[in-house]
Amino acid sequence: MAEPKAGSTIRQIANAAPAVGFLATLLITRGDFRKATWVLMGLTVVALAVSLIVDRRISPILAFSGAMAFVFGGLSLALHRNDLLQMKMTVVDGILGAVLFGGLLLKRNPMKLVLGAAVTLPDKAWRVLTIRYAVFFWACAIANEVVRRTQTPEVWATFRVVAFVAIVVFGAAQFPLLRKYGGDDRAARAAEPPEPGF
Repeated sequence: MAEPKAGSTIRQIANAAPAVGFLATLLITRGDFRKATWVLMGLTVVALAVSLIVDRRISPILAFSGAMAFVFGGLSLALHRNDLLQMKMTVVDGILGAVLFGGLLLKRNPMKLVLGAAVTLPDKAWRVLTIRYAVFFWACAIANEVVRRTQTPEVWATFRVVAFVAIVVFGAAQFPLLRKYGGDDRAARAAEPPEPGF
C-alpha cells in the first residue's frame, strides 16, 4: 500500500508543478508572461514523463490536458497574446464537463472508463460521481473566465494553483461515496481525482 501512495504523491506534485512554476516565474520576473509560459510548457513535459514512469501510461485526461497546454501555450507565444493561454482552463474544463454530461445522455459513462480499474461501483454510484465531476469542471471553467477577465495575470496564476488544490480536495470529498459502494481499499485509490488541467 505504501508504494501506490508514494506514486500518487509524486504524480500529484508533478501535476501541480506547471501551475506552481508558472506562478513563481511570473512573480520572480515581475510579470514576464512569455517566460512563465515557457516554464509551464517545460514542466508540462516533466509532468507527462513522471506519469509515464510512475504509471507506465499517460491517462487520456492528462494527455488531453497536456496537448492543450502546448496548443494554447504555443499560440500565446506565437501570437503574443496572454489571453490565449488563460483561456486554456476554460476550454479544457468545459470540454471535460461536456464529455461527462454527454456520456450520461448517451448512456455511456466516461468516469467508469477512467476509474473503472480502481474500483467497482454500481451504475447509480457512477452516475452520481459523473454528475459531481461534470458540475465541478464546469464551475472551474466559469470561475476561470471570471478571474481571467477581471484580475491581473498574477492573480489569475494564483487562482490556477488554488484550482489545482481544489480538485484534489474535491476528489478526496468523494471518498464516502466510493467507500460506501467500493470498499475502503479500492476507494482510497479511486478517491484520487482525474488529473486536472495544467
